Amino acid sequence: MPGARTHGLRRTHRLLLAATLLTGLAAPAASAAGLTVGFSQIGSESGWRAAETSVTKSEAQKRGVTLKIADAQQKQENQIKAIRSFVAQGVDAIFLAPVVATGWDAVLKEAREAKIPVVLLDRDIDSSAKDLFLTAVTSDSVHEGKVAGEWLAKTVGSKPCNVVELQGTVGASVATNRKKGFEQGIAATPTIKVVRSQTGDFTRSKGKEVMESFIKAEGGGQSICAVYAHNDDMMVGAIQAMKEAGLKPGKDILTVSIDGVPDIFKAMMAGEANASVELTPNMAGPALDAVMAYKTKGTVPPKWIQTESKLFTPADDPQAVYESKKGLGY
Repeated sequence: MPGARTHGLRRTHRLLLAATLLTGLAAPAASAAGLTVGFSQIGSESGWRAAETSVTKSEAQKRGVTLKIADAQQKQENQIKAIRSFVAQGVDAIFLAPVVATGWDAVLKEAREAKIPVVLLDRDIDSSAKDLFLTAVTSDSVHEGKVAGEWLAKTVGSKPCNVVELQGTVGASVATNRKKGFEQGIAATPTIKVVRSQTGDFTRSKGKEVMESFIKAEGGGQSICAVYAHNDDMMVGAIQAMKEAGLKPGKDILTVSIDGVPDIFKAMMAGEANASVELTPNMAGPALDAVMAYKTKGTVPPKWIQTESKLFTPADDPQAVYESKKGLGY
């Protein structure tokens, strides 16, 4: 479970929402109407990312907010151009899902000078100047990785287990944190060892490609006990690679990944996936509420608004979970 800091942040967020209700700010369709928000989205590297975009559109429409989306195609330079374009257009706020953690200070200072609040979605940035953004709406990605690692440790017990790891995009805070968290989760189980780790760029195709190389390097996969992927899309690609190599994913090789996209629940139904830690695609709802309160009443939100994550396994009725998610745009 998250620590005291997390619970404190959640309590702070609940108090903020309660204050919003008491002051009449919880009528987003009325008070937020007329606002224009620019959203610099990373791209479409995964099904989860597509769902985030879809849900963001829906949440903005609910509140009468005009949303302008710029697809960066996984390139930071495209995001910087988009932010500068939003500043030039004079939008009321900017949402940024940063492709990497560093290199944002200059362009975010331009937004600050234009008095346009920036909200980070899903990922954080590395900057000593915390006044460059209003708030960050993210999960605790270290905690996500730790939950994944703890699940594996509990599942294999004292059995020796060689793990191959499919990392997310190099330099992305979420990849760094999910790796760190997983290492924390298995730290008390010395029989679990990460023997190979390589980036799969959060994509299915790259996840499949890297898993193919892992299988070849590890005796046709015979020495691999489990695969840990920083997102489900890479795992879906890895599952395909295992099947093409004559292996039975979920049985011969355990799988644990993060995001909770519909296709991972289909894989669970087929007995080909073992565990996934959910990442909600609705970062925009809390972000829009924070911007609304800030723009209308000057209410400053907490610096971090944390979303919740949950571990899912085949015991959690993957068919029902799949049905609940399949219409969200994944």
